[in-house]
Amino acid sequence: MYRDLGTVQAEQVVTRALGELALAMSGLAAQVRAHEMQDLSRQLRRLQRLSEQLGMLSLAQVAGDLRVCLDQADATAFSAVWARLLRVAERSLVVDKALLETS
Repeated sequence: MYRDLGTVQAEQVVTRALGELALAMSGLAAQVRAHEMQDLSRQLRRLQRLSEQLGMLSLAQVAGDLRVCLDQADATAFSAVWARLLRVAERSLVVDKALLETS
């Protein structure tokens, strides 16, 4: 992508995609807090696709696992995997302070 678009444009694309990913997680969190489970599977699939496109394979895998829990109506597993999704998303989306210090 960097070769095709150039550094500046590629960074803009990645930054925009990361923003979409963060918004998707925020929306999912609001839905889960409100117990609005309709359309949740579709939103998880969107999160999974965005994560895969950005190379965040762990996040994509956990989003897929959460869809399975939702489809199976397993509330206990859903709660556990939801907590894992939040941890993985936080780890994936938080800017590394060490990177900022070296910039």
